[in-house]
Amino acid sequence: MSNSTATIEDVRQAEQVIRQHISAAPLIRSYELEKELKLRSGRRVWLKDYGWTPVGSFKLMGALNWLANNLDRISDRPVAAHSSGNFASGIAFAGKQYGKRVIIVMPESAPQTKFERTRSFGAEIRTYDISRDHETGERDRLTREIAEQEGGIQASPYDDNHVIAGNGVGGLEIVTELQGNERDVSQFVCQVSGGGLMAGHALAIADGFPKAEIIGVEPDTAADFGQSLKAGERVRIEQPTSICDGLLSYDVGVHNWPILQREVSSAVAIPDTETRQAMRWLYHHHGLQTEPSGAITTAALLTGKVNFDGTGDIVVVLSGRNVDEHQFREWISGP
Repeated sequence: MSNSTATIEDVRQAEQVIRQHISAAPLIRSYELEKELKLRSGRRVWLKDYGWTPVGSFKLMGALNWLANNLDRISDRPVAAHSSGNFASGIAFAGKQYGKRVIIVMPESAPQTKFERTRSFGAEIRTYDISRDHETGERDRLTREIAEQEGGIQASPYDDNHVIAGNGVGGLEIVTELQGNERDVSQFVCQVSGGGLMAGHALAIADGFPKAEIIGVEPDTAADFGQSLKAGERVRIEQPTSICDGLLSYDVGVHNWPILQREVSSAVAIPDTETRQAMRWLYHHHGLQTEPSGAITTAALLTGKVNFDGTGDIVVVLSGRNVDEHQFREWISGP
């Protein structure tokens, strides 16, 4: 792969890697959302639910493809990465598959389920205080120290073409299934943080359904992507905050930005109160215990912030389900 941005051909190559390890995440029709949105007859809503993967999120696709394409460079050295938790378990899973040692830098406040999943695949974890990271830069320093002192090879959770291409395999799965059923797509609604999920999916969706509107969703208190679209360049937020712990990158990645700028038509910013309501809605209507970062796209639909004009189907990404039980109950019990 060149140093330019990832392409749809890279995504197709990544699919050969991913299929050696995991099956496609399910694409589930939501009759309840169709009813809630009062869609005209014939249109459908689909949830792409990455909560079903072995690590409970989409992140292992990019991690598997990155590791498979860096085996020679890694050799017997450890892999080092920082993560809010989902890439941590993704790269830990990949490390186990390929027999590589993995060391992760995670916020000490990350959900316990993310710590447990990551350790279950054999990774080592080092923690930092995310609330002061904008001042201390501790996350990047710790990750760099692992690389320098222990000879580790650094993996980016999103700003890497192999990660983008691997994540895009999920988009290929959506295209293959819906084209096979002779469906068309009007809107594709997906989370944006660092952009690894959206950039990969956007490549696949734009190729398979060129008329689809690709819509990014982010917390209103971490809305750097929407600002970046307006400015025409990457905008950095110094202290993003939200209950969506997986959507708190300071800015979108260098490798991700050209794809996002080209393929994503708009960005929607969602307050945490609406994300909590969507978590409750998904639980009551579908029995899904979804993490905030996973539910935020459903919130964008339920609150009418996404324009769903058109005649095709709507696809919504549910990016992950790694949330602690007590915290989930607290979030869905509020207003």
